[in-house]
Order: sequence, then structure tokens, then C-alpha cells
Amino acid sequence: MSEPPVFPSLPGCGWSVTKAPRFQTRTQKAVSGRQLRIADQQYPIWSFTLTFPLLRDDNDTRAGGGLGLGYDELRTLAGFFLAAQGAYGTFLFADPSDNVVTNQSIATGDGATTAFPIVRSFGAFAEPLSAAINETGNTLLVYVNGVLQTSGVSTSSRFGFANLADTITFAAAPAVGAAIAASFSYYFLCHFSDDAMTFENFMVQLWQAKSVKFESLLP
Repeated sequence: MSEPPVFPSLPGCGWSVTKAPRFQTRTQKAVSGRQLRIADQQYPIWSFTLTFPLLRDDNDTRAGGGLGLGYDELRTLAGFFLAAQGAYGTFLFADPSDNVVTNQSIATGDGATTAFPIVRSFGAFAEPLSAAINETGNTLLVYVNGVLQTSGVSTSSRFGFANLADTITFAAAPAVGAAIAASFSYYFLCHFSDDAMTFENFMVQLWQAKSVKFESLLP
């Protein structure tokens, strides 16, 4: 399966940006007031909301020139949304605040396990990536007890994408107690939250998109 497109990096992206992890819990309440809670998700779905207060469009020729001349952020973003067919298509998003880790602890060897999900940590919480590792340019480096592994390691994606990975597999199981770590950059695999996107034309050749919403996918 080919790699999904990458969400465009546009200079018109502004503040604020919101990012929200969301779990799903079922709760049953008894007449006594006691509760039974069942976690439907062990890991969160991340929801993102971006704001684009300035999107230029040099296709608007009403003024015979203007501030948007030579720029096309509007059609870049709108075209990306149209190509995704709204909420239908998937894409990769490189969160500027959360897209790379160095010497991330992955697992501890037990002498038998050969495949390990790639994780990244938030304090004491380690979350397997619902995103995918960008392997282009050998950005995924795997270490065992601090030693870089140059052979005997392969990667795969639970989503099936050819050039991305969220699982590390060793040809031979790391020894009991071996510290497995990795350095890598990564994307979130996402889809738009809605089937519609609103663009406002507030001046000749100048537009804005006040709320661009999308969310991550779980493997």
C-alpha cells in the first residue's frame, strides 16, 4: 500500500492550535451509586484543530494585482481537502510540537519476543504510535543496550503502508534484560473530522479558514 500524502506546511497557519487526546469509557451506575467502568480504548485518539487566518490566492484577478500575487495557500489547502474527499481519505500530519524523539525507550528484552511496537512517552505514559515512522533517509535508528543495530532489524506497519513503520522486529530475540531504544521522527496518521471545510474571503486574494479539524487513527 502506498504512503498517504503529507498535510501541507503553510505559512498562514496561526494561533491558537488545539490538541486533544480522547478516550472512550462505558459507565454503568447501580441504584446504590456504585459504578462499573469499562475502557473501550487503551490509547487515545488525538484531535487537532488548526487555524489559518491568512490564505493567499493569486487566482483572484479582480484587482489586477494584490497581496496574494505569487502565492496559492488557499488552493493548496482546499485542494488537499478535496483530494481527501473530506473525512474519507487518510493523510500524515507532522505535529511541529510532537514529531521526533531521541533515545526513546521501547521495551526490555525477555529472550523470546522479537516484535515490539514503537512508542513515544508522555511522562510516565508510553503510547504506541497510532502514527507511522518516516523511514525516508534512515531516520529510524534502533539500539540494544546503547549499541546501534545495523543489521538483523526490520520494520513493518500495522496499517500496511510500504514506506512507513510502527513495529520493530528483530531476527533474533534480544536477550533478557536488554534495553531496546530508538530515535526517530514520526507522523500522525489522520483523517479530517468533517466532510465540509469553510473558507472566508475577507479581502481581495486573502482568505481564512478559522477551524480545520482532523483526528488520528488507531491501528
